[in-house]
Amino acid sequence: MKGSRQTGSEEIAQIEALLAAQRFPEALARAQRFLARNPSSAAGYGAVARALLSTGRLSLAAEQLVRGLRVSPSDPTLNLLAGIVDHRLGRSAEAVERLSRLLARKPANEVEVAVALAESLHRAGRREELDALLATGGAWTRDERSAVFVARAHAREDRDGAIARLREVMGSTRNAVLKRVAGFEAVRLLDGAGLYREAFGLAGEVHRATTPTFDLGALEEDVAGQMRQLERGAAWFAPHAAEASGTAFVVGMPRSGTTLLEQMLDRHPQISGIGEYEGLFAIGEELLGMGAWPAGLKSVGAEAVARLAGGYREGASARARSDASWTFDKTLHAWRMLPAAALVLPGSAFIRIQRDARDTAISMYLSNFHPRSWGFTASLPSIRRVIELERRIVPAMIEALGLRAVSLRYEDLVDEPEREIRRVLELLGLPFDPAVLAPEANTRSVLTLSHEQVRRPINRSSIGRWRNYAFAFDASWDALD
Repeated sequence: MKGSRQTGSEEIAQIEALLAAQRFPEALARAQRFLARNPSSAAGYGAVARALLSTGRLSLAAEQLVRGLRVSPSDPTLNLLAGIVDHRLGRSAEAVERLSRLLARKPANEVEVAVALAESLHRAGRREELDALLATGGAWTRDERSAVFVARAHAREDRDGAIARLREVMGSTRNAVLKRVAGFEAVRLLDGAGLYREAFGLAGEVHRATTPTFDLGALEEDVAGQMRQLERGAAWFAPHAAEASGTAFVVGMPRSGTTLLEQMLDRHPQISGIGEYEGLFAIGEELLGMGAWPAGLKSVGAEAVARLAGGYREGASARARSDASWTFDKTLHAWRMLPAAALVLPGSAFIRIQRDARDTAISMYLSNFHPRSWGFTASLPSIRRVIELERRIVPAMIEALGLRAVSLRYEDLVDEPEREIRRVLELLGLPFDPAVLAPEANTRSVLTLSHEQVRRPINRSSIGRWRNYAFAFDASWDALD
């Protein structure tokens, strides 16, 4: 009826529709307005948290869920989301405990809870518990997503059968996320079996079916815009914020050794890895929204800088161990946001890591990155172009901005781990601790695509991997190494 007001359930349904359509900023704004009018609504807190999760703002999502659970501590949706956030923040023990308790209550969202629990157990390497969950059965084992977990378990004894099942799932499902997960899981097993051409071909199929067109031109223009500012030979802005003591960033491409480096440093008693924290990306988005990126950084006032810095530190602290004096941020966006970090978090330390470009490229191409955020991984030529951009802008920015930085090569870190990690610790002003040489002993959950590799001692197994796929590379790659 004209002029009638919507019910709360209708508004939540509309927000759900926006999330399903991946209109995340609009969904977040609608959810926040709804929650402001309904501060005791568990559904409102859940909608805000889901929208924040969809845009990678884990720390803010966690804050909303804490508030929501005070209002409705037994709400199954809020507890499910809290378990997912715990998992993504690397708090696997907390995630498993929360989700297990919730599953025991047999809530209405039992299937989603079981899938989330299975993923937490898989990422944490808790195989026996995952096998027990599968053996228990229940409604979730009739959900098509469970097929991936079953295939992973069966792959230990019957790899060919697991590959066939995963390919079947990939071909039959209409769920794009599941299609991608199953496809790349099969790619991983094919690669492990030495079936390299088959693995490469299947990766191409998955990319074509699930990766939307990536706007590489926008990334190229962003880098070009920053480089134009450097034509003066110096920084085009003067930081006026307090120094960000105890803040360190990795600077490198995905699959270049960033997870190994983080796991090593996180073993140091004074360093806490905080994973791929979204804080620096959020700073960049705000600077872009202000119209200050990149040419207008000098116009950003002290109040705005202090607010952005405070937001970053608050989120980083929430992810860090309380006894650590340094946070190590493994965000993979830092390489193209160095001016933002220099403006808002001056005095930060930057550890640049590089790896053989072809090893990096083939590892990205065969891996399941977010299809929108990392859509350039769908082809080797676009990967090569992004590596070229990174190698062009990073050294120039480090020099022009006078950043506190050290550069490593992954191959050197593997061959001479103590020598190379001492260089990093010297940059941070910290003493050497032998614990950093045993990253496989780190109990912290690893949510990156390297989660299985870093559970093993430092080794050279990934060096030269590209030679298995030499047929895919031409001479254009030679200049990068």
